[in-house]
Amino acid sequence: MMRVRAGETRAALLFISPWIIGFLVFTAWPVINSAYLSLTDYDVINDPNFIGFDNYVTLFQDPKVGLALRNTFVFTVMSVPVQLVVSLGLALLLNSAARATGFFRTVFFLPKMTPPVAIGILLLLLFNGQSGLINSALGLFGIEGPSWTTDPDWVKPGLVLMSLWTVGASVIIILAALRAVPQQLYDSALVDGAGWWRRTLRITVPMISPTLFFLFVVDSINALQSFTEAYTAFFGSGNTTYSNDAALFYVIYLFQQAFEFLHMGYASALAWVLFVVIMVITAVQILLTRRYVYYEGDRP
Repeated sequence: MMRVRAGETRAALLFISPWIIGFLVFTAWPVINSAYLSLTDYDVINDPNFIGFDNYVTLFQDPKVGLALRNTFVFTVMSVPVQLVVSLGLALLLNSAARATGFFRTVFFLPKMTPPVAIGILLLLLFNGQSGLINSALGLFGIEGPSWTTDPDWVKPGLVLMSLWTVGASVIIILAALRAVPQQLYDSALVDGAGWWRRTLRITVPMISPTLFFLFVVDSINALQSFTEAYTAFFGSGNTTYSNDAALFYVIYLFQQAFEFLHMGYASALAWVLFVVIMVITAVQILLTRRYVYYEGDRP
């Protein structure tokens, strides 16, 4: 029996060895190396020069870091709830559709396949304050649209609205959770005279709360690492308007330090600070929201 188990273990390790090698080479080693580089002055051209924690001292004194963190937090707080509510609403509509559910499911998911760079360019086309489609549509109702891409107060709301372009994956995940809710719960609620809103708030949301919690955490992590769309729209084409500061997210500043200024050591320190920030925020989310998540096997 021991030989059989040892053979199965070797076979299992052999099958997963490509993943193990890939993880060690492309994930574990870069993470370890970046921790070392964060303690050095490194510009890619010359050898790393060990300077201890000077990068971290400089980081906490850098006003751009505070600005980038503030922009990132504001965007996260704005975008994550909106994405969850829109995803839930669309999933409820799909779940109630008697026919063509597969077609609309594909329609909602297709925008997710759009390259992020294209979404950044699309943002400039749709939200242009002078000739953008959004402001043109608002003008039909006599509403004067804001300067989405140049007014610092409207840059992040525009990015939040643009992020809804890719909620298709969340819609599909929530739809799968909705399909798993027992129908007898709804039947019992109907017998008791519960309306649609009460059934949704008292049955649907609690039963799919683990899925909503998962999306809440994942969407938060993604928002904290926002880069491509904002960089393409406001930095990638040499945009020098004052709205750049409003769209300066943390990862964009990290990218600039690493690949524009070649401050690789400083960029590594920025990356580690972001890692700690995400870890702390995720831990807080788990601690504060765990009591609101219902699992079917839980005991009262």
